Amino acid sequence: MQQLILMSAILGALGVGIGAFGAHGLAARLEANGRGDTFRTATFYHLIHVLAILGAAWVSTQFESQFAVYAGYAFIAGILLFSGSLYILAIFDIPIMGAIAPLGGVAMIIGWVLLGLAAIQG
Repeated sequence: MQQLILMSAILGALGVGIGAFGAHGLAARLEANGRGDTFRTATFYHLIHVLAILGAAWVSTQFESQFAVYAGYAFIAGILLFSGSLYILAIFDIPIMGAIAPLGGVAMIIGWVLLGLAAIQG
């Protein structure tokens, strides 16, 4: 559980920093690439799933289920794959990165399913 909390803290700080950098330092590049919406989507899902990691950590203390811990790690994988690939796509305009994003989306969905299983099992 402590690892999930630490990862959520690190990813949360990165999410805020990346979002601010995108809004200020990268605004011209994102506009030139036509990828401002892509960057905002990446940041939104990034930060929402940081909260999901915290939720998974809390659920893991309430129920005797490893599913919640696995959910937290699935959310981490989802952030890295989904948001990470969209950040790269938006900043560097590398179209192939759009093909990686769905893998991250699947990881996020798996995380939510595992969180539900933890509740059912608990």
